[in-house]
Amino acid sequence: MNADKTLLTPLCKRLGATLSRRGMLFVGLGIVIIMSAAALLAPWLSPYDPTALHLKSILVPPSAQFPLGTDALGRDVLSRLLYGARVSLWVGFVSVSISIAIGIALGLLAGYFRGIVDEIIMRGVDVMLCFPSFFLILAVIAFLEPSLNTIMVVIGLTSWMGVARLVRAETLSLRERDFVAAARLAGTRPFRIMVMHILPNALTPVLVSATLGIAGAILVESSLSFLGLGVQPPDPSWGNMLMEGKDVLEIAPWLSLYPGLAILITVLGYNLLGESLRDTLDPRLKRGTANQPFPRGLHHSSNPPMVALVRNEACVRLRKS
Repeated sequence: MNADKTLLTPLCKRLGATLSRRGMLFVGLGIVIIMSAAALLAPWLSPYDPTALHLKSILVPPSAQFPLGTDALGRDVLSRLLYGARVSLWVGFVSVSISIAIGIALGLLAGYFRGIVDEIIMRGVDVMLCFPSFFLILAVIAFLEPSLNTIMVVIGLTSWMGVARLVRAETLSLRERDFVAAARLAGTRPFRIMVMHILPNALTPVLVSATLGIAGAILVESSLSFLGLGVQPPDPSWGNMLMEGKDVLEIAPWLSLYPGLAILITVLGYNLLGESLRDTLDPRLKRGTANQPFPRGLHHSSNPPMVALVRNEACVRLRKS
């Protein structure tokens, strides 16, 4: 009986952990899909134009005519909330794409070439990390005209450091693997080795970082818009909706409640999705072997076909020479 309990306990714990990971994945993915669909379908889902004024319906509470009420200018809150989702998600995707592109390029260069290249890039990362990201963004935007494009570019240019360090760490490990050595022996150029052999095996932490980065970018954009440095009225944004609602919070709490909930739910969805992707895609966490090598794809020790192909090509070239 005791032996059965000893065997069942680890199985129950493992089953519970698996269900927990899958639950987080499905919940996060569901939230992301719903929010993305609402943003994409905003022109068809919105009952009114987000900038249309209804002067006879100022600060009307939620009703059949205005499901989420109206603001101080008589604009429909639901329509502005849907169009604000387009702005927030667009800022998240574009700014994260910029930061991912910069981080991958610099991380690959630093990890593959090492030496002076690594020193220069990593010291630049250290300098950038010395400044709090939000205050750095505020300082840059203070000298530029607030606009949607400015926000996306500035957030992307000030948030690539974590990605660069992740990619560099993966590259330092992968460059010592047999398949990379075989590719070098075959005469493959460094650029091709980095792009075709190292990068595909280093994308798992980048994917997780990108998912979490979208949530961070949405928070930054909302904060900037709340301070008046982001999306400018009359264009709707969750941040400037919060700013407009704070002045009438006591008599019209719905103006702050709904955009606040939208930010909370969206950020929660991306965080859940990122954490569940990390737990699912990282075999070290899945198997509980965090200190063991990272066996993924081409660099598994069981001599996969691609490694054998590259080695054969290297041997043929050596024989010809």
